[in-house]
Amino acid sequence: MSAFAEILETIAHAPIKKTAVTNHGVLNEAFAYAKPSSFSRGMRIDLNGVTILLISGTASIDEHGVSVHVGDFRAQMRRTLANITGLLESEGCTWHDIVRTTCYLRDIERDYEAFNEERTAFYKEQGLDPLPASTGIQAILCRPELLIEIEAIAMFRTEKTAVKE
Repeated sequence: MSAFAEILETIAHAPIKKTAVTNHGVLNEAFAYAKPSSFSRGMRIDLNGVTILLISGTASIDEHGVSVHVGDFRAQMRRTLANITGLLESEGCTWHDIVRTTCYLRDIERDYEAFNEERTAFYKEQGLDPLPASTGIQAILCRPELLIEIEAIAMFRTEKTAVKE
């Protein structure tokens, strides 16, 4: 059996551990809102030395659950990225571990240029190469004052494993 087949066989039979992702320093829990919402900020899936983080749609919301930077797309974008950064840090990873983002803009025609400028600057600041896969979608968001929401998927190793060739 090849090394790759062995890895697939091990993963296929490995236990899967799931835990909620939180970082109360940047975001409160959605179930703590005045009108509670039933979701986790993210889900951590540990699978035989590989961790996958599924970060829920994250927006410009502070640690008290209040929308911040109302009416300022660029500031909302920066707060959203900072919130995701905080969630990643709480799980021991960084933007270098992000493999995919899904970006929801309230008005993609009006805000896409600013979105792309902010994202490009942020990714450059992070030194990302390669860049994550991404999709931009126009959407009605959960609060009328929110202009941007981003979901993210990260993958990283939690155990050192040698891969035979």
